[in-house]
Amino acid sequence: GEFFGLLGPNGAGKTTTLEMIEGLRKPQAGSVRIDDYEPWKREPELQRRMGVQLQSSSFFERLTAREQLDTFGALYGVTAKGRTDELLEEVGLEAKDKTRTEDLSGGQKQRLSIACALVHEPDVVFLDEPTAALDPQARRNLWDVLRQLNDSGRTVVLTTHYMDEAEALCDRVAIMDSGK
Repeated sequence: GEFFGLLGPNGAGKTTTLEMIEGLRKPQAGSVRIDDYEPWKREPELQRRMGVQLQSSSFFERLTAREQLDTFGALYGVTAKGRTDELLEEVGLEAKDKTRTEDLSGGQKQRLSIACALVHEPDVVFLDEPTAALDPQARRNLWDVLRQLNDSGRTVVLTTHYMDEAEALCDRVAIMDSGK
């Protein structure tokens, strides 16, 4: 239920660290364990408990926001129409449900990316610089979505290089620089 921040400048190793925790990269030294699992072994039980929003989002071409969520849901075995509606509302995109993703603004794409990470109702959500390259208003709007995630009981792990963001959102913060 904690909101944890990993704060540091560009190139500090935040994304690499997150990728090791998420199981997208095998540590070259040391180890990562989550509840007796080694994430890089891609254990299905552990993967079901994690939602991941990568630093750069990639969506299926020519699909609407609704279709993206339905597709991601199908990948996780989640097919209930109500879940898609719930997520669109949760991230403030209900009015954009029929809009193709290529026609969404940067902030809207980030919110859709977060919704895709939540489609299977994970316990912990990893967000890799979700507000990077957003204008100040879009950043603040996304902060509200992130607070709601945490308020719903999920653990949120956020990487950022913005001190104000870490201060506004996080319960605890680890500072990273040059891989340490």
